[in-house]
Amino acid sequence: MIKQIIENLVKGAVVKLKLPEHSFSVEHPGDLSHGDFSTNVAMVLGKSAKINPRELAEKILTELNANRPAEVEKIEIAGPGFINFFLTNDFFLKSVSDVMKTEKSGKIYGSNENFKGKKVLVEYTDPNPFKVFHIGHLMSNAIGESISRIIENSGAKVERANYQGDVGLHVAKAMWGILNLINEKPVDGAGVTEQVEFIGRAYVLGAGKYEDDEKAKTEITDLNKKIFEKTDAKLNALYDWGRKVSLEHFEEIYAKLGTKFDHYFFESEIAESGVKIVEEFLEKGVFEKSDGAVVFKGENHGVHTRVFLNSQGLPTYEAKELGLNKKKYDLIKPDLSVIVTANEQSDYFKVLLKAISLIYPKIAEITKHVSHGMLRFASGKMGSRKGNVITGESLLNDVEEMVRGKIADRELNDSEKKKISEQVSVGAIKYSILKQSSGSDIIYDFEKSISFEGDSGPYLQYSFVRAKSILAKAKAEGIKGENGENIKEVSVLEKILYRFPEVVDRAGKELEPHLISTYLVELAGAFNSYYAKNQIVNKDDSASSYRVLLTEAFSIVLKNGLNLLGIPQPGKM
Repeated sequence: MIKQIIENLVKGAVVKLKLPEHSFSVEHPGDLSHGDFSTNVAMVLGKSAKINPRELAEKILTELNANRPAEVEKIEIAGPGFINFFLTNDFFLKSVSDVMKTEKSGKIYGSNENFKGKKVLVEYTDPNPFKVFHIGHLMSNAIGESISRIIENSGAKVERANYQGDVGLHVAKAMWGILNLINEKPVDGAGVTEQVEFIGRAYVLGAGKYEDDEKAKTEITDLNKKIFEKTDAKLNALYDWGRKVSLEHFEEIYAKLGTKFDHYFFESEIAESGVKIVEEFLEKGVFEKSDGAVVFKGENHGVHTRVFLNSQGLPTYEAKELGLNKKKYDLIKPDLSVIVTANEQSDYFKVLLKAISLIYPKIAEITKHVSHGMLRFASGKMGSRKGNVITGESLLNDVEEMVRGKIADRELNDSEKKKISEQVSVGAIKYSILKQSSGSDIIYDFEKSISFEGDSGPYLQYSFVRAKSILAKAKAEGIKGENGENIKEVSVLEKILYRFPEVVDRAGKELEPHLISTYLVELAGAFNSYYAKNQIVNKDDSASSYRVLLTEAFSIVLKNGLNLLGIPQPGKM
């Protein structure tokens, strides 16, 4: 990549001038009139070399010009000592052709080999049976799916995992509610939606009674133990029904979101192994007993103390997580294990990973926790447009309904409108989540999220549809995309287009999808400005074939970028 060439050029100048080694940046200036790349090397070295940065920049510039690569047209000094690089027109024209050549060769433009030969496990979403698919699950899914795709794009074999709590107090609360509402249970053969709604009502009842009714709380606590021990045949049958319905419902949501998991891990399957690990390492001094429970004294290791086995001898989330991470490692043997959860679990994971480092150092070494913020609403209300609490599913449905209203007057059949509404609603929500860095909170604005203009997923989708429509028109008129040898001046579009591999490279190394989101909006803006200023399809204009080529290159880069974000590309809008 050209960025690497420029970085090496600057490093060579620093060595030639015998300047001290120091980290410096090579970035894109905010204003293209300041060049295509800029470095602060003279600024950071000026102080240590006791030279005025501007004077040092002049010396560095002499060395840079002595070895200036063919891709760089000129190098200038700006301000107090910034060094700016301007790339040649030929470089930009070649970069457009490179997009086409890469795709025609069977490779994906923007892919790299940073993870080549590696096996990476990404665990995300993690909804619990017997509970609703909430907004946090939607965020985890969007981020985890995008990270999975970005790592795959870097040459890794990625395996997607979903860890679900099918035992525990939340299940006991739902089961208590089911038992107390058993006469309202949907008949056999009822739809999944009806059955899930019943389980949801049962959970709300059980959760409320657990907080307000001591007798019910005791019953739920006893029920939790029975479910875990599987000692009651009738209870087991009812539990199996509820678990099956919940998981079927989750699969419907995953299909809409474009996610397919390779592995499903359940608390019920790893709880026992978690207990055994804690008991084994209790004897080895990693854990200790405290008031009838078994705890990890985190204060001795720079974190806080947490319970791993409660006073009843039952495993907590922490103990189950030990069993989970051991099973994941034994089964998959990943080179990297990524876990995506909400910020609120960050402290929990610090303790967990510290404990794992003392038990299974290799597993701790390869495990990376990626946390995400909360999704809040611009209105400040958590109620949906129908007056209910917003779940991940209801948000999808509400946005889909809004999109359907927005395209109601389009000349599309009902099937097309349904498909477009689904694709655009998914794009709207995913983009709203992925445009922020993973740890940031999201302020969700319904109207802005579905806008076909500006900073939104539908804007990117609409830009893609526009480009494909232009290409269809060019094909109909017999205009083929061709290289632009006679193009004397390039636009902002070319100056943004070539950056895609660089952006994807960084997103993969930092596991930050928002870098791609930000880039794509800038790219789409450049394309739409280009479209407004140029008649792309024009048989009487010799430049038309190049403009068609540029449009095709743009559509490829946008498609590849949207794929990395997990955002669908509609055929019409």
